[in-house]
Amino acid sequence: HVQLVESGGGSVQAGGSLRLSCAASANGIDNYCTGWFRQAPGKEREGVARIDIYGATRYGDSVKGRFTISQDSAKDTLHLQMNDLKPEDTAVYYCAAGPPQGTSGLYWCTMTSAEYGVWGQGTQVTVS
Repeated sequence: HVQLVESGGGSVQAGGSLRLSCAASANGIDNYCTGWFRQAPGKEREGVARIDIYGATRYGDSVKGRFTISQDSAKDTLHLQMNDLKPEDTAVYYCAAGPPQGTSGLYWCTMTSAEYGVWGQGTQVTVS
């Protein structure tokens, strides 16, 4: 059973940057949909970014142009580079992995949290 462990959260001033990392305990992370989600107090969990099994990325509208998701397949690690952080980015950030949807050689990944079955413990990001 694969486990995910996040690191890199912290406190930063508006306009600053943070880099989150997520280490998987098993090999082959690039065979799964992997992504970052966040949840602010009193709000629902929302998708931030994801990478599919072909390496294509997708971002939530609120982070486009500021956040970059990347994957180091050799180290089975997922990263989220967050630049130009805003107070509204304050949340607990989670990395997640799940099987791709589809069949017969055509697969896709969504940013729906219910389709991701493995979650990290979360890391707090606070922007003031």
